[in-house]
This record gives sequence, C-alpha cells and structure tokens, in this order.
Amino acid sequence: MITIVSGLPRSGTSLMMQMLDAGGVPVLSDGERRADTDNPKGYLEWERVKQLPKNPDLIAEAEGKVVKVISQLILSLPDGHAYRIIFMQRPLPEVLKSQDEMLRRRGNESQVTDTSALEEAFQRHLIEVNKWLAGKGNMRVLRVHYHRVLREPKAVAMEVSAFLGAALDIEAMSQRVDGSLYRNRMK
Repeated sequence: MITIVSGLPRSGTSLMMQMLDAGGVPVLSDGERRADTDNPKGYLEWERVKQLPKNPDLIAEAEGKVVKVISQLILSLPDGHAYRIIFMQRPLPEVLKSQDEMLRRRGNESQVTDTSALEEAFQRHLIEVNKWLAGKGNMRVLRVHYHRVLREPKAVAMEVSAFLGAALDIEAMSQRVDGSLYRNRMK
C-alpha cells in the first residue's frame, strides 16, 4: 500500500506529513526543500514526484511509505497499486492568501487584487480531482479539514490511524500541531 498526502499547495499537506512522520509512518522525502519562514517545520517533499506525469511508475518507490503528491499531480497516479489518500482541505480564500504571502516573501509581488478567477479555477480543479478519485477502486480517500486538525489534533490523528489500519503514535502526532503557525486567516 502507498500512502499519499494530497491537496492544494498551502492546504496543510506539510502539517499532515509531519504528523504521520511523528506517528511512525516511514516518509519518502529527499530533504531538498528545506524549512523556511513559510513552513518552519519543513515540507517533507520528494522532488522526483514532479516527474509523475512523465514517469508514473516511479511511485512504486513509495510502497509502504507516505509521500506528498499535490492535487495537480494526483491525476498521474498509475493503476496497479493500492493507495490510501489523505486529502487536505482548506478554504480557498485562505489557500490563496497563504500562497500570495509566500510569493510576496520570495519577492514575487502579486498585482492581482481580484482572486475570484483563480479561486474558480481551483474549485474546478478540485471537482475534477474528486470525480477522478471517486472512479478509482484502488484508492481510498480520507478528507481532512485543516481547521479541524488545528482544533482537534488528537481526534484527527486517531481517525488517520484507523484509516491507515496502523497503530500510530497518536500523542506524538497531535504534538506536531502548532496553532501559532496558522497565520493566513480569513476574517
């Protein structure tokens, strides 16, 4: 079985990866993307996953592990494997605000003040991803809301453990949640 953490960028995927790592799930990560201001506890990414559309067979390296696959790449997962997908959900205005803040800190000033077109494109993308996932018999999906992780980390950790059918360290998982890092709130 391959465990996938997915969702839009800035939806809490790194937080879930950190929780799973603390819980005892082996992580497929290369450490290339280092912790930074936007994600001070690290990203836990595997750079090669970006090659998934051209080389879908490389996902076999994640057998028995957890790997982060953003939602734009999830449509490239090949059949032939059993997947457990933890799909992170966060309100789109917060995702967009978080992405905008990250880009601003990196020196990419956004000139876009009306994000409605981008929000609509993300919404269409999520509908496409959810339809695709619903049609896959080899994929089980647990949808986890970012705000719920912040409010009820222990309950979410227990649900994730049950979903994966693994005896994870629930206490260690819940201790990885740091509410002070929830900085891009919509009022």
